[in-house]
Amino acid sequence: MSVETAAPAELSSVFLAASLRADQWRQLNADARAWAAGGRDAAGLRSTCENGLARIRRLEPCWAYPGERLLAALSAALASNDAAQFARLARKLSAAILSGDYRRDEQAWDANDDGDRTLLDALPPELIGAHDKPYFEVLIVTPNDPAQWQRARDEMRRMRREDDLFHYSVTHAGSFEDAALAVMVNPDLQAVVIVDGFGYNALLDVPDLKDFMSTHLHLDAMPTAAGALSTALARTIKRYRPELDLYLLTDRSPERLAGSIEAAPLRRVFHHVEEPMEVHLAILDGINDRYETPYFDNLKKYALRPIGTFHALPIARGKSIFGSNWIRDMGHFYGTNILFAESSATTGGLDSLLEPTGTIKRAQTAAARAFGAKRAYFGTNGTSTSNKIVVQAVCKPGDIVIVDRNCHKSHHYGFVLSGAQPYYVEAFPLTQYSMYGAVPLRTIKQALLDCQAGGTLDRVKVIDMTNCTFDGHMYNPRRVMEECLAIKPDLIFLWDEAWFGFARFNPLHRRRTAMGAAAALTERYRSPAYREEYAAWKVARGDVDPGDPAQLDERLLPDPDKVRIRVYQTNSTHKSMSAFRQGSMMLVWDEDFHQVEGPFEEAFFAHTSTSPNLQLIASLDLARRQMELEGYGLTLKMTDLALRLRHSINTHPLISRYFHVATPEDMIPAEFRGSGLRDYGLPNATWAETSRAWDDDEFALDPTRLTVVCGAGGFDGTQFKGILAERFDIQVNKTSRNSILVQTNINNTHSDAALLIKALADLAREIDTRLSQEGPGGQQAFADRVRSLMTDVPDLPNFSRFHDAFREAPDGASNEGHMRPAFFMAYEEANCAFVRLDSDEVDQRLKDGPEMVSANFVIPYPPGFPIMVPGQVITADTIAFMRKLDVKEIHGYHAAQGIKLITPDALDGVRARSLQ
Repeated sequence: MSVETAAPAELSSVFLAASLRADQWRQLNADARAWAAGGRDAAGLRSTCENGLARIRRLEPCWAYPGERLLAALSAALASNDAAQFARLARKLSAAILSGDYRRDEQAWDANDDGDRTLLDALPPELIGAHDKPYFEVLIVTPNDPAQWQRARDEMRRMRREDDLFHYSVTHAGSFEDAALAVMVNPDLQAVVIVDGFGYNALLDVPDLKDFMSTHLHLDAMPTAAGALSTALARTIKRYRPELDLYLLTDRSPERLAGSIEAAPLRRVFHHVEEPMEVHLAILDGINDRYETPYFDNLKKYALRPIGTFHALPIARGKSIFGSNWIRDMGHFYGTNILFAESSATTGGLDSLLEPTGTIKRAQTAAARAFGAKRAYFGTNGTSTSNKIVVQAVCKPGDIVIVDRNCHKSHHYGFVLSGAQPYYVEAFPLTQYSMYGAVPLRTIKQALLDCQAGGTLDRVKVIDMTNCTFDGHMYNPRRVMEECLAIKPDLIFLWDEAWFGFARFNPLHRRRTAMGAAAALTERYRSPAYREEYAAWKVARGDVDPGDPAQLDERLLPDPDKVRIRVYQTNSTHKSMSAFRQGSMMLVWDEDFHQVEGPFEEAFFAHTSTSPNLQLIASLDLARRQMELEGYGLTLKMTDLALRLRHSINTHPLISRYFHVATPEDMIPAEFRGSGLRDYGLPNATWAETSRAWDDDEFALDPTRLTVVCGAGGFDGTQFKGILAERFDIQVNKTSRNSILVQTNINNTHSDAALLIKALADLAREIDTRLSQEGPGGQQAFADRVRSLMTDVPDLPNFSRFHDAFREAPDGASNEGHMRPAFFMAYEEANCAFVRLDSDEVDQRLKDGPEMVSANFVIPYPPGFPIMVPGQVITADTIAFMRKLDVKEIHGYHAAQGIKLITPDALDGVRARSLQ
């Protein structure tokens, strides 16, 4: 996205305004240098600078720096045609904004200072020196005359004290719309002080602000009562950026207001005439609540104590390492802190992960607040274990779980452990990429209705889905849960959001999260408006047979008197936030948690190590702190970077010949994209249109997960992944038959993006050169290779069914089965036999029987989902898929032995026992 595309006055690109702002300042600096250097077209160069500054000034009031004083100096230099002064100031302000120097250097705020700064923000702490106080910005929304705003800023600045833990600067807004805009575009904001009496309409000149905000902020009808606009603004901000601290200054009775529902989004209510110092201290206290990391803070203190360890863990305190003749380099590499902060003890404030009562408990409470959950639990064995904990906690033997067959293997193993019966449902296939998408709502509803018809709906306990999928398919959890709860109002939902933990902190992604949906539905079902909506729907609907298939295409609504919101989300914190590997969280929004609290505790005990890694726990605490304080800006930045990558690859004249990033149109069939959204960004869609699509479409594609199709370049996914790693030092995520998955995260920079673009350009150039030098034979061989990867792809196998021996109602429409006994039958060698994949016996048994029944999980990588599970009948399409596989890694299958089967005699024994 170039500076030119950011130039128009429309707000369609301002969702990523922080990034565009940096581009605009960078461009203004370059234009100013050109003007100052002189030349034949001085007037034209000055005009370019004037236009650039005008673009910048449209949104610049949303930030505290550089502020009106420095902007006025820049404008004065332009007005006086002082090119040298204009260039000096443009360079100074641009450098300060890009480097962040204004956060720590008072001279950056002085128009007369011309000191050169270095880019320190991105360097490791040991290379910078002294620790700087964290900086943030505060928005004051006020009806006061803008001419008085600078004086107010100066007064707030003078309240800084040496012992303050943080320091901040102030920016102002004079209306509801201007305030909402600042909250959207300025990621440095951490607090908003709302002063009663301002108006609604914007003072800033942003033509399509109303349409943009109504889409992104879901604005309610604006109140007209005196003072009500302030609390309406508070609700709007809290909905869009829930992490911000909000304060209200009012001349209404603060005692009455503070106890009302209107004040729920507010941290504190002040009377208009309160001392400004109290507001200042309240702001700092609010930031400190989010900055505090109970476990990490205590761990640092523990590391400084002179501890004598008569306990396990010789590595603690590092004496066995620093005194060693052979492994001293370990201490040199890792340093002292990590060793001094190791312990096997749970005393001294370190707390116990299995029975937290102190710092871990407080850290988990803070995590629940940050991620919008009722409860949070830390996992130190990855989300593989977190999934098994939740499955085992909420399921007992015989419960039915409607689950995506393509979910992570931990879910399948969780069913084995708990004895729950999986009812596998299929995602829509993306055969051209050898991958699956997500499970349509219609399919999930069909499974529920099948169970209802078979008399087993009461046993359906859980809907278990992956959101977003490995390849970026995002469900619409609100819609899924609402319609499923209309069929069975006490369903539990487990959303595996292993790759999606960051989404809470991005307002575009948040609407597609489990916890976001749980909060929205809870509020919806408690409202009088929903009761009216439900009553009208019931009347219009009339009497409907519970098994009526028309319900599959009907928008269903749950009974507000019966519905229970019971939602569990697991996320791999380490996958998208700054946590050590295996750091995971389990988030809970369960109105009936008391029913499963005991089983949850037992499952947690069963799967959690009694020796968890202390650094890992601390990193979870820190990841929460970072995301709660800067997650908004970081997630917008990573989204912007992904969009730039998509655009750069797909529009590059050379790269796009052989490589392509799959678009929403490529990855989501049209029937699930009611909006018609084809791709992100202009000319395909504005951000307002994208936001509406994410609200309404059944599925959306996470733009930060880029499926880079490499088959047109003659590369299969595994081969291409290896080339990128070995030649270009680029690590990517998963692969498919003809693609790789590239994901941007909060760690990525523009330099990382440039590295990938350069690698793709180099490879495309090499292909071009090679093809130009080869004769018809070589070119045909290349075309054949591309066809085999892109066209001659194997059909993806669906789950067939469980063998009748493992089904309670073999003739029923539902397909749940007892996977646990099938799994453990394979422990007895006498129950199993092997058959070679390419043998005639396989074809004979497919044709004439007896049926082949898998004894274990078989999971090829890629695509990474089980094509066989214990007790599953193996069909011809599964065999055809396996025979066409050209991957090296297939879990549960060894070519020398063949497919592991349960013997017909063993199956007969199961059937006989079930009849007794």
